[in-house]
Amino acid sequence: MTARQRFLKTIYPIFKFLNRLFKSRSHIFSSSRPALRSFYELKATLSSGEEFSFAQLKNKKVLIVNTASDCGFTPQYDGLEKLYEREKDRLVVLAFPANDFKHQENREDRAIAAFCKKNYGISFPLMQKSTVVVHSTQNPVFEWLTDEERNGWNNHAPTWNFCKYLVDEKGNLTDFFESNESPLGKKILTAIEGKN
Repeated sequence: MTARQRFLKTIYPIFKFLNRLFKSRSHIFSSSRPALRSFYELKATLSSGEEFSFAQLKNKKVLIVNTASDCGFTPQYDGLEKLYEREKDRLVVLAFPANDFKHQENREDRAIAAFCKKNYGISFPLMQKSTVVVHSTQNPVFEWLTDEERNGWNNHAPTWNFCKYLVDEKGNLTDFFESNESPLGKKILTAIEGKN
């Protein structure tokens, strides 16, 4: 872990406290509209290079997060791992590293995976680094997540690292959470527990 990463990890609890204290506006969008194109037809590539078919996610909720190793929100990896361990019978967390915001993910896939394992004990699937913002090279999963013609309602692309998208057991996108929503926060836990 670099000095910058140690510093960010150290100040993250202060950042969370100030966020709650000043009740910074967090954008959360929800919908019960069904997807127009199947979520389960999607595929992604794991950091190891293996293909990951979303067909295996049927009957589970899925939390998709765009991540980065050098961001103020990087300590959320810890909360994501705890959430995954707590809910893994019914929830899969998928991390999509990206370098779309101020060059906060400059590592290659192997180094990202090693960093996540060593510093946060990540056991949930980690995908290859890709583009998550709307762009000609946007990852197909994020194309689905950010296009209402595919997911049924949402056009919100990640605005920063660690935005979160919740998909239900039927493959419908139900919620979008901005970066400052903690993986173990009440709003995300309620969304996971409250929808079947």
